[in-house]
Amino acid sequence: MPDETTDKRVLTEFEERSQGAFIEEDEPTDARMTINMGPQHPSTHGVLRLVLELEGEIVRDVRPVIGYLHTGMEKECEDCTWRQAVTIVTRMDYLAPFFNELVYSLATEKLLGIEIPPRGQAIRILMTELNRISSHLVWMATQGMDMGAVSMMTYGFRERELLIDFFEMTTGLRMNHNYIMPGGVWQDLPDGWRTAVEDFLSIFPERMGEYEELLTGNPIWRQRTQGVAVINQEQALALSASGPTLRACGLAWDIRKAFPYSGIEQYDFDVPTRTEGDVFARYAVRLDEMRQSMRIVRQVLDTLPEGDYKNMDPKITPPPRAELTRSMEAVIHHFKLVTQGYAVPPGDVYVSVESPRGELSAYVVSNGETLPYRVHVRDPSFANLQSLPTMMCDTLVADTVAAIASVDPVLGGVDR
Repeated sequence: MPDETTDKRVLTEFEERSQGAFIEEDEPTDARMTINMGPQHPSTHGVLRLVLELEGEIVRDVRPVIGYLHTGMEKECEDCTWRQAVTIVTRMDYLAPFFNELVYSLATEKLLGIEIPPRGQAIRILMTELNRISSHLVWMATQGMDMGAVSMMTYGFRERELLIDFFEMTTGLRMNHNYIMPGGVWQDLPDGWRTAVEDFLSIFPERMGEYEELLTGNPIWRQRTQGVAVINQEQALALSASGPTLRACGLAWDIRKAFPYSGIEQYDFDVPTRTEGDVFARYAVRLDEMRQSMRIVRQVLDTLPEGDYKNMDPKITPPPRAELTRSMEAVIHHFKLVTQGYAVPPGDVYVSVESPRGELSAYVVSNGETLPYRVHVRDPSFANLQSLPTMMCDTLVADTVAAIASVDPVLGGVDR
């Protein structure tokens, strides 16, 4: 049985506890929680990991974590001939492979000091602008699905399939085409190409009207996008953002206008912009960009020149197939180009093109050998990801998915 002394001690401890002398703090001094989003998450558009710092439902900080693909494509180019490296770079931004091939080919051609025939340049513009549309269709389909507009996934991929069929018809592959190469393009446009492109141009404007009816005027879509993930022009420039992310802030910066390539300056088109800098502005800019790409493609159809589709310099171009059956010199020349490649004069160049995600650049170095000494790619997805912490700060965690999709990152280019 406890004695009277024990009862008094217990009573004293109880009184002290009731006065807070021994009570530990139940509420944490820091009310923030750190959670991981990804890298295994369907709405991060690839193996992207975001470390979110939350205060209740409010995002206070975001840290993108990359590197999960470990591709090492830039280093692989050093073990390929100048022609073989096209098969590596085309796999970086796998939604816009023609742009990867183009920027690398332009850099190599600048080192070689060669010109591309007008037909080859026009074919390059045709393929890249159609690729811009197909890439934006994937973005629209996935952004809609991420935000609950599941029908948009079906709509977007419906039209994209028409373009992918045309790419397969022209290059033999649905993606990673290995079609644009130093010196021009691999082969001329096939029979029936014009009909396929005209059929697409005839139906796509009406289909874009369906997209706008489904999303643009939808009050739920507007509530989820307007005023969400805002970034202003000064912030975008400081973070090296480009493409629709920058143009949605009001700056009409487009490499096609600033530093024209492949004869793009001869075609008439506008650079769409918005000023709001939010998710809806980035959506609206991409819609207008698809219209401008259709405008360019129509001009290419009307003005496509005749002639060679690649530079016929025998130092870089294999002999015609017909000569291989009657000329031993042609067979030897073909064998050396395929096995050894061609040497590129020493030097370094930096070339940029306007990809669907923004400024895509290649810094290429040659030491005079048949293999590139260094190939470095400035991928717009890598730069645009740096804007996520700014645009997502102090937003609702429910808007995280909308913000990521509006940047349209492709992790193949980020982890190249």
